[in-house]
Amino acid sequence: MARSLLYAVAGAAIGAAAARAAYTAFTRARGVDPGSRWTRKNHRGEAVTLLEGPAFVAGAGAAAALAPGLPPRVRAAALLAGAGSGALGAYDDLYGTTSSKGFKGHLTALARGEVTSGAVKILGIGATGLGAAALVSRGPADTLVNGAAIAGAANLANLFDLRPGRAIKVGLLTGGPLLVSAVAGGSPATAALAAVPLGAAAALLPDDLGERAMLGDAGANALGALLGLAAVTRLGRPGRLALLGTVAALTAASEKISFTKVIAGNPVLNRLDLLGRRPADAV
Repeated sequence: MARSLLYAVAGAAIGAAAARAAYTAFTRARGVDPGSRWTRKNHRGEAVTLLEGPAFVAGAGAAAALAPGLPPRVRAAALLAGAGSGALGAYDDLYGTTSSKGFKGHLTALARGEVTSGAVKILGIGATGLGAAALVSRGPADTLVNGAAIAGAANLANLFDLRPGRAIKVGLLTGGPLLVSAVAGGSPATAALAAVPLGAAAALLPDDLGERAMLGDAGANALGALLGLAAVTRLGRPGRLALLGTVAALTAASEKISFTKVIAGNPVLNRLDLLGRRPADAV
């Protein structure tokens, strides 16, 4: 347990320090230029930078490369899952269109011969998820289940990136228990693996809550993929199947209902969602 805790602290610390350093460097170089491809309007109509996403990918990637306690294949899987999903998310951030929306919309467009940026991202993240899973799985069946869970988690995390801090809060609330379980259960590799994205995300949370930046597809996809990878290395087959089923069910539900409306209609979820954010009428 002591070694697991040490590796978790090291992974989180490296991820946090690297993500903050990357964010500072990126924003110092570019700032929030309303005409930049890296600038978006948030839910208030205010300009925020998307550079938080690349900063998260860089920070988590540095931590995955440097954190102690990760076996070579697990380290390689983390770099592939995080960097791969982050790069594909950045592609959609910069070149995506709104002609098709949602998982179903992009696949429907693909079926009629239209290759949207979202379809490229879905297929690409699916491939990187399978590649990462192949490095940590035993046999084809496990690879398919784990790969689908990693890719599904990457997509699901992005569906929460609609309000300040929401995607990171979801990541912390789901990844936190996984990290505690790995530390308490004496699983050093999983502890380090889970701590890497959590540390990087926590370091960027103040700027996200302050509505100066947002994860975008790049950061949210990478956060979900890395937490999905950590989960499949910790859970047994029943747990991984339950994870995949939950991710699939929530993704399907997002096509019909608004997560924002569901959260706003639940007092507990709404309070967590608003925690640390500016008041609704603040300018």
